[in-house]
Amino acid sequence: MEQIFGQRKEASENGEHWLTISDLMAGLMMVFLFIAIVFMLHTQKENEKIKSVAVAYQENQVAIYDALMDEFRDDLPEWGAEIHQETLAFNFESPEVLFDNGKITLKPGFKTILNDFFPRYLAVLKPYRSSLDEVRIEGHTSSNWNANSTEKEAYFRNMSLSQGRTRSVLYYLYGLVPDETSWIKRNIAAVGFSSSRIVLNDNGQEDAERSRRVSFRAITNADIQIKRILEAES
Repeated sequence: MEQIFGQRKEASENGEHWLTISDLMAGLMMVFLFIAIVFMLHTQKENEKIKSVAVAYQENQVAIYDALMDEFRDDLPEWGAEIHQETLAFNFESPEVLFDNGKITLKPGFKTILNDFFPRYLAVLKPYRSSLDEVRIEGHTSSNWNANSTEKEAYFRNMSLSQGRTRSVLYYLYGLVPDETSWIKRNIAAVGFSSSRIVLNDNGQEDAERSRRVSFRAITNADIQIKRILEAES
């Protein structure tokens, strides 16, 4: 032990010095401190990148919402529609205009609306396409079916109904703007949510009429950008 931690008289006389325990511990602490600083700087840099993506995402959301409102503000009351700022969902909320009860065929009035809406909608989104993951056509129903159905039966029948309706919408839109057909094929999806996302009234009860809706939702790719940052840093 004396040979390891202490100073031997012979070594001292020859000018050879041995580290004391306190010197060794101080050296180790400096090493650990250096590692901690490097790790903190790395984490800070990573967090700053993620924050920049989050800020850009928020700014992009606002820009898309403002562009949609500028284009469609005057049409919303006539179409029975609204634009949700946080989700960028363009909701058509007049079920009597969209489909007959329990049917998936588009009514003439809804086709007329889509003829006007869809080309303009694509034009509004065009400057933001690099920041979009997809545009999703979402079908929603109320939780009702008929008095003889169980909750499970009503849910899955409404699932089939909502999926059929969004497919009908996408089928109708597919060739409506011929120059955009390839982009539509790659980037627009049709999804049916059944009654999983019903709309509630002020009393917390289901608003069956407003729950029956079709939405066009622009989904940005901020989560993909953050995932790429994390993968690059790993």
